[in-house]
Amino acid sequence: MSAITIGQAVVLGIVEGVTEFLPVSSTGHLKITEGLMNIPVGDKAVVAFTAVIQVGAIAAVFVYFFRDIVRFLTAWGRGLAHREQRDNHDYRFTWWVIWATIPIVLVGLAAKPLIEGPLASLWVVAGSLIVGSGVMWAADQLGRHKRGEEDTTFKDAMLVGCSQILALLFPGFSRSGATMSTGLILDLNRVAATRLSFFLGLPALTGAGIYELKDAVGAGADIAPLVVGTVVSFAVAYASIAWLLKFVAKHSFNAFVIYRLVIGVLLFGLLGAGVLNA
Repeated sequence: MSAITIGQAVVLGIVEGVTEFLPVSSTGHLKITEGLMNIPVGDKAVVAFTAVIQVGAIAAVFVYFFRDIVRFLTAWGRGLAHREQRDNHDYRFTWWVIWATIPIVLVGLAAKPLIEGPLASLWVVAGSLIVGSGVMWAADQLGRHKRGEEDTTFKDAMLVGCSQILALLFPGFSRSGATMSTGLILDLNRVAATRLSFFLGLPALTGAGIYELKDAVGAGADIAPLVVGTVVSFAVAYASIAWLLKFVAKHSFNAFVIYRLVIGVLLFGLLGAGVLNA
């Protein structure tokens, strides 16, 4: 492959930062952007590059939620050391995040050839954007929004964690969209569902970025574009996280549903007209 340029890395970093945590599919937007810039979407180095720059967005979560993460890890450490501390919700929640990450890791490793092969098609992205929109709309309408973050249970964490598999297998469905929708179906309020999506995404996405790093470099992705893309995605993602949490506190997910539908239909049109190569 031709190496991704610095300019392309900046563009991809911005797209990753804006879309990683919005329920609109960062993978889908990255694939569309790569297609428009004539970057080979299915190339192993490109697939690895997009996984690595996710680390920048994930780092933004670590920074933004630093106090929460310290609180969770402190409670976890105390619980490991002292049995009487194990009834603490933060201690149990940390274990739930760990357990809820296992399904997506197992499926990711087992289905890697499919994920990087047939399922990477832009046709799949377009269809998943539209289908995911329907799921999100239904979840937002049917959910009762009555449970807060302190009401989450092991069942909630496992179901939300497993929903990440949808986005893994069907790029365009959106990891954030799948997890937030599942949280809403479980009657969590929008802020609680959004925060749970952030916390459950930390181990899976961090692990994916680190795992793909060797492939990105080994397959021809230069270090400089990787660094630039990762730094840009961090800065943009931090701003995106702050905006999203304020938005969901006062608004429904309808704006995201409409946007996804428009992008999905537009993508089908561009593919059908031959403007983009699937």
